[in-house]
Amino acid sequence: MIKGIAASKGIAIGTVRILKHQEIVIDPTPSTDRVEELAGFKKAVENAKAQIGVLKEKALKSMGEHEAMVFDSHAMFLEDPEFAGAIMEAIENDGLRAPAATEQVKGFYKNLFASMDNDYMRERAADIEDVGNRIIRNLLGISDDFSDLPENTVVVAHDLTPSDTAGLDRDKVIAFVTDIGGFTSHSAIMARSLEICSVVGTGNITSLVADGMPIIVDGLMGEIYLTPDTDTVAKYDGIKQAFLKKREEMKHYKNSHFSYADGREILVAGNIGSVKDLDAVLENGGDGIGLFRTEFVFMDRDAAPTEEEQYQIYKTVAERIAGKPVVIRTLDIGGDKQLSYLPIDAEMNPFLGLRAIRLCFKHVDLFKAQIRALLRASAHGDVQIMLPMIGNVNEILEAKAIINACKAELESEGLAFNAEIPVGIMIEIPSAAIVADQLAREVDFFSIGTNDLIQYTLAVDRMNANISHLYDPMNPAVLRLIKMSIDAAHEAGIWCGMCGEMAGDLRATETLLEMGLDEFSMSGSSILDIKAAIAIWVEK
Repeated sequence: MIKGIAASKGIAIGTVRILKHQEIVIDPTPSTDRVEELAGFKKAVENAKAQIGVLKEKALKSMGEHEAMVFDSHAMFLEDPEFAGAIMEAIENDGLRAPAATEQVKGFYKNLFASMDNDYMRERAADIEDVGNRIIRNLLGISDDFSDLPENTVVVAHDLTPSDTAGLDRDKVIAFVTDIGGFTSHSAIMARSLEICSVVGTGNITSLVADGMPIIVDGLMGEIYLTPDTDTVAKYDGIKQAFLKKREEMKHYKNSHFSYADGREILVAGNIGSVKDLDAVLENGGDGIGLFRTEFVFMDRDAAPTEEEQYQIYKTVAERIAGKPVVIRTLDIGGDKQLSYLPIDAEMNPFLGLRAIRLCFKHVDLFKAQIRALLRASAHGDVQIMLPMIGNVNEILEAKAIINACKAELESEGLAFNAEIPVGIMIEIPSAAIVADQLAREVDFFSIGTNDLIQYTLAVDRMNANISHLYDPMNPAVLRLIKMSIDAAHEAGIWCGMCGEMAGDLRATETLLEMGLDEFSMSGSSILDIKAAIAIWVEK
């Protein structure tokens, strides 16, 4: 038995297919025709653009907008004049063949980004590797096609790139297993989005398997069995059937509603990034939307969406959720999310820099257009505004002043809106949790964003495999900040929810219920699991 990290639930019994790219061999000899090399490079880039477009479409259909966004970064690198320019310069001035020039520049930028001390820049190193290798494979005529796979394939890889994942046939692949990664690594997130069983961080699984080898993947316990005997296969087939039966039984909780002993409702809501994501929330009986990440409305475009475009999107969500609460987070750009039409100066620590509400205060016209759209949408349902990255009372007051100004404009224009629209904040900075009693006096609700709160509290980059074991939602310091936030909200007479990954983590459910959390918001696929756990707790 091989032990790893259970990243996506399920039991898979199938055969191994090692995902290994064909070896790239670079010819180091100088080119004899620089014009021909330049033409070849430009053609390879155009082919790469087309390939990335196809992969993005596949990712949109199979995983959604959030996961497909990574291909926008890949396309941006192909358009980057410094990246492409450096390669062409190496061809023209240094006489390198196009593959060698691409490898040289790719290596420079990959090492540059990998050495930086923040999550966003390190992730760009992996993107550079992926994009650079795609250009080189096009130049060398190498095609790594992993779409033609047999039924019941378990993909085993050192790690999975976005291109790898988007190119796989979801109907044939029943599990992922990787050497590296943690619960919040790229491959783990992709597996959960696809609802495919996954175990990551096994260490050396790729050196222990061969194509066609029988394998069992236990995504519940994080265990791998190679060439299992008949008894083991029978045992896990039974576990698989029990798991599938339990998943079916979970549907019993779809329309369940819960309350604390004092009568306070316990809501189980969904996190979405687009209208498309609503389906999973509705199918699993979500009690509303606890987090609409509006940054995805602003991405993959050449200019910011207009007020009217935003209004139509927010209105659609409000109408489709049919009277249930819709908490819409204002633009949260910066850190690991960038806009091509809103350049941000390079920062040493972008997660601590100009992002979220700070960026909106710097670009007030952009912020006002969104606020006006949200206010107009509030005439069509229970729309609520949530402000991200709030650290002090002054930021709340500044945001509310802008909201009030927008209300006055709409009123003078005769446009309908809810004058009493609730305005809340995310608690994701430790300082906000510490002064939550002060912040609670100025808002209508809290929603705890645990992804950042945990990172900032523990000084742990959750995407860094070397220290991912230190990323602990149940750390006493984190729990204390959460409890402080919930208590401060209740003392001020407002509700407190949670929209980070921890809200959908069954290990934390009972603890959060004991703290009195009012709302749990998560991906649609986790709603039934959490509803079942709440039902058990309530019945105690």
